[in-house]
Amino acid sequence: MMARSPTTLDAFAAIAEPRRREILSALSRGLPVVEGGRDVTWLVEELGWPQPQVSKHLGVLREVGLVSVVRKGRRRMYSVNGEELKPVYEWVKKYERFWEQQLDRIKARAERMERERQ
Repeated sequence: MMARSPTTLDAFAAIAEPRRREILSALSRGLPVVEGGRDVTWLVEELGWPQPQVSKHLGVLREVGLVSVVRKGRRRMYSVNGEELKPVYEWVKKYERFWEQQLDRIKARAERMERERQ
C-alpha cells in the first residue's frame, strides 16, 4: 500500500479532495459575503454534512491558506482566499490552449461527418 501524501502540503493537495472543493464552491456561492464570511453552521446547512466533517476540511483549507477566518464574537467566519488559488489557476491555464485545440478538432470532425452524411 502506498503512503498518502499530506493534504496540507499545498493548494493542489488540499483541493485534490472533492469535499474541500465543494466547501470552496459553497463559500464562493455565498457571495456577497455576509458579515465578513460564512460560519460553520451555514456550511453544515448548505452542504448537509456533519459539523465535524465540515470543520475538519475547513482546517485543512485554512492551513494551506485557501480560506481565511475572522472571529465575529463567538463565531468564526470563513471566506475564500482567492490569492492562494492563483497558482492552481495559473497551472490550469497552461492547458487551456490544448483544450481549445481539442474542441476545435472535435467540432471540425463533427462538421465534416455531417457534410459527408448529407
